[in-house]
Amino acid sequence: MTTRTLSQLSVPIISAPMAGGPSTPELAAAVTRAGGLGMLAGALLDMETFADQIDSLRELTFGVNLFLPDDPTGADVDAYAHTLAPWFRKFDVSPGDMPRRDDRYWEKFAWLVEHPVPLVTSTFGTFDAAETEALHQVGTEVWCTVTSGAEAMEADAAGVDALIVQGPEAGGHRGSFDGSAPEVSLIDLLADVRSASDLPRIAAGGLMDGHDIAPLLAGGSAHAAQLGTAFLDTHEAGTRPVHREQLTANPETAVTRAFSGRPARGLVNEFMRTFGADAPLAYPDVHYLTAPMRAKAGAAGDPSALSMWAGTGHSRARNAAASELMAEWAQQLGR
Repeated sequence: MTTRTLSQLSVPIISAPMAGGPSTPELAAAVTRAGGLGMLAGALLDMETFADQIDSLRELTFGVNLFLPDDPTGADVDAYAHTLAPWFRKFDVSPGDMPRRDDRYWEKFAWLVEHPVPLVTSTFGTFDAAETEALHQVGTEVWCTVTSGAEAMEADAAGVDALIVQGPEAGGHRGSFDGSAPEVSLIDLLADVRSASDLPRIAAGGLMDGHDIAPLLAGGSAHAAQLGTAFLDTHEAGTRPVHREQLTANPETAVTRAFSGRPARGLVNEFMRTFGADAPLAYPDVHYLTAPMRAKAGAAGDPSALSMWAGTGHSRARNAAASELMAEWAQQLGR
């Protein structure tokens, strides 16, 4: 089983939509031109930037990812802010304010219906049946990120075309619908999802090259793979210099809510160690709360208080052009 978009790929590799800077139009274009599928991260962008990035890729096949809004959890964010006060003072910043909870999701979704793109994917939930149909009506393919068989069944029932199966090895935010962090390995998760749904599966989590992907394709576990960490140090990525340095200098990753209020895997640093146990489940409240501190740390090249998302294979990330890596991976896959 396949989809229109998957059938067009000469190399079954998708660049993960890495919100917050690493994913760029240049990276998406390079991956698509190399035979894969480039993705844009629509989350955390204002509407002007969102539209400009998408319009810059109109001559190519690409996808756009959206974060579905999280409802308030009732967690005590003020108490967490009080706990973080010494770090705010350390970086001479005030706690950040949340401009709006929904990340302009409804505006972005409406814009995508009015200005169709080849593919739209969701994270933190599935588009409902009406949303999926609205995208289908304008010729847009729809994928959903899932972290369990139950989520796969829900997405399937909503009419999506394919499932991005994200294992715990993946860097960045876990795509779970409820903010949990399931620990079922990617291999076992692919089997669970395969039992729950017949939709095509795109494997994500800890995959760094063609050698990692080949067994999944050969065994029928997956129809393609989505790679994020493997692209973090490419020339086209928007990854901060200190984040690039830490990919090979820092040996450890862990899953934490400390920076954003949702579980996400990143390189372990002092802030994560200090507050990982205290952080509430409250996204995007905590994301905006810590944003000024993270921005200050990033600008200063200080890794101690910066969220540096990375998967378990981060030490294998290479500084190269995305086209060079794609060509090498294609050869490993016999493409």
